Amino acid sequence: MNKTPLFLFSTVVALTLLTGCGMNGTPLRVGMDLRYPPFESITEAGEPVGISVDVANAFGEFLNRPTEVLNTNFGTLIPSLESGEIDIVIASMSITTARQEIVDFTDPYFYFKIITLVNQDFADLNGLDEDSTTEAILAIESTRYAGIASQVSATIPESFGKTVTEFVDLGSAIGSVADGTSDVLLMSASPVVNGFKANRESTLVVWDSWVSSPIGMAVQKGNAELLDLANDFIDTFADEGGLYDTLRANWDETVLEQLERYGMDFYILP
Repeated sequence: MNKTPLFLFSTVVALTLLTGCGMNGTPLRVGMDLRYPPFESITEAGEPVGISVDVANAFGEFLNRPTEVLNTNFGTLIPSLESGEIDIVIASMSITTARQEIVDFTDPYFYFKIITLVNQDFADLNGLDEDSTTEAILAIESTRYAGIASQVSATIPESFGKTVTEFVDLGSAIGSVADGTSDVLLMSASPVVNGFKANRESTLVVWDSWVSSPIGMAVQKGNAELLDLANDFIDTFADEGGLYDTLRANWDETVLEQLERYGMDFYILP
């Protein structure tokens, strides 16, 4: 998820998952924001749970170290990494040029696609359905784009020379598509699908992706040793019986329930 900080404050809460009691060494301190299921979340008992938590625990096992998950506001993950409060970020963080100037990223291991929420009447008028292409949307000159300032919902249409009506929050942008005052909204899968579920009669999802954003783990700038180990770990994901197979077995049903069309491969394949 290409997340943008939602708060001006940060709260860092340490939640320890010691996996494998026989493990050696100091805990691997992993930063993630546990507000984004199914990737990063928390149980009613206060324990971290999610796809990224499984990745973090598997990395700890790979290193033969216990894993300590630190619940950290997304906007403070990189500062926490720079200050040494955490060792690595495993938090659905998109690899961007701006972030690469501050931290070192691993190779990508997931891909988060930017898809489209479309007003149903607009879709019917222009012959769009869930299998339409982004090119088909771009070709409609009258399309009214909704977006949020500095986020992909605004920057991608603007890059194609389109005018975007900006909203202060996601709910308002989704509402404008649902009520027909805007025609389309570009976002990552979770907000688009959630917007559709809340407005099934007045919206649809077009699944063709505008961008497939690579997701990587982040380490402190210059920490080549941990970076190399993380990349060695990622290199095993696609092995037979590797982590991708495990995540498919454990999370396919959950992701399919959320997206209502795709399972884990939606995030695994570029």
